[in-house]
Amino acid sequence: YVYGTIHIIGSDDYFLPKGTLSAIDAADEVIFEIDMNEMTDMTSQMGLLKDIFMNDDKSLKDLLSDEDYKVVSAHFEKMGLPLFMFERMKPMFLTVFASTDFDPSGLQNGSMKSYEFEFFEMAAKSGKPVSGLETIAFQMGIFDKIPYDKQAEMLVESIKNSDIGGSELAEMVQVYKNQNIDAMVSMISDDDSGMGDYEDILVDGRNKNWIPLMMDKMKMKQIFFAVGAGHLGGKNGVINLLKDQGYTLTPLSNTNGTPKSN
Repeated sequence: YVYGTIHIIGSDDYFLPKGTLSAIDAADEVIFEIDMNEMTDMTSQMGLLKDIFMNDDKSLKDLLSDEDYKVVSAHFEKMGLPLFMFERMKPMFLTVFASTDFDPSGLQNGSMKSYEFEFFEMAAKSGKPVSGLETIAFQMGIFDKIPYDKQAEMLVESIKNSDIGGSELAEMVQVYKNQNIDAMVSMISDDDSGMGDYEDILVDGRNKNWIPLMMDKMKMKQIFFAVGAGHLGGKNGVINLLKDQGYTLTPLSNTNGTPKSN
């Protein structure tokens, strides 16, 4: 089973398409982009903390004009997140918090949910093993392949788009609720922030790396794969790449003819 997730979503928008729970129940193992055991292990998190920050003592002030720095600072101040706390953090990590719809304490207070954490808890309760297609260290390394100044530009554009044109997160959530995986791919490609310029690094290359790992796992037992929905559609998406290997993929359910995200 292949399920497309959205990593953070408001609790009111969270839903499970028909067949999700039975698919998880039928699986022998649940596999995420990264091993959720590693995600929840404090020792692993502390060991990777240094990878969140830029090298050579770089800071956002080094990368942005005074005008753009004020835009970013004002945005985070409005969210109750003083920018001085994040000065040296890689800008792409900050982009995660840039949406006006993002609540930093949402997972703790219940206003937001993570599909990964929800599925991880389901697997734990039923005693199913979990694993990942990548390590946290690998994902951290992806950000080092994109120049810091480009990351900073993406951050500024993301904030400006959010402030003047509505929330990108809200738009992404609506597309996700419509279960239109091809539209999610288009959103990444057409992203005004410039993220689409690095689609091969952020999405396509990773998809191609996953296929042989998925094939090996599927030979041994029944698997429930849960990866970001933006990885599923398109020419270089997981679904098409599996078809290229001779697999037949059947949607478990449809809405008005639009492919479901599972």
